[in-house]
Amino acid sequence: MDEASIRADMIEGLEHQIGEQLDADVLTAIQRISRETFVDAAPQAAVEGDGTGSRSLAAETVVRLVTALDADEGDDVLVVGAGVGYSVALLAEIAGARHVHAVDIDREAVSLARSNLAKEGYDAVLVDRRDGANGLPEYAPYDRILLEAAVVEPPRTLREQLDKDGRIVYPRGTTVQTVAAIEPDSTRDRSPDDDAPSGFRTVETAGPVRLRPMLVDGEQAGVERNRTRREDAERAERSRFARHGWEQEWIDWDDRL
Repeated sequence: MDEASIRADMIEGLEHQIGEQLDADVLTAIQRISRETFVDAAPQAAVEGDGTGSRSLAAETVVRLVTALDADEGDDVLVVGAGVGYSVALLAEIAGARHVHAVDIDREAVSLARSNLAKEGYDAVLVDRRDGANGLPEYAPYDRILLEAAVVEPPRTLREQLDKDGRIVYPRGTTVQTVAAIEPDSTRDRSPDDDAPSGFRTVETAGPVRLRPMLVDGEQAGVERNRTRREDAERAERSRFARHGWEQEWIDWDDRL
């Protein structure tokens, strides 16, 4: 089966899973971008969205997130959690590569996303290693902000980087998650059951989804989470290169000659 047939089958399957036809912009982006470039490069064969913890999101999850974001051409977009870069590529196709910025707390993910995006011709997208909770203030405000990590509500710093007419999309919740799209709302005339943060209202929900929780600096792969063990290891590493004992005395005496 050729690539076009495979992609047509994938699109048909996605529409069946989400229960509706894909938006025109999302459909065009999926047709133009090879998902295999991103999935085949993922460190794990499984995809996130089924609870495995891979960097590669399930196609259905990506579609739900990108559709809810409702980005247009020329919108300035920030993606928090670049992962393998597939959803970033879709947004670059929709909004324009120079309008899309992505951050990830994991250096390996940043490198992987940059490489994958370059292969598909979207190397104009800025991908940087950052703590996602801090966003990317240098290019704010953003018309659209997408979180590819589960949170109860988006961090305040990210909300402050959103344009007054913008939209944030994120997986809302912990064990049970729903894709939520929120927009600024100064009217205070929202439903009392709305779980959006103060000053915002929920304009759309979709799901369910299942993504990993948002990490803070020090929780990414390969980093010791226990603070005491981490600090002890850092001190031990520094001590290997520290001058001490008679060696230091000899250097000090030699300097006085």
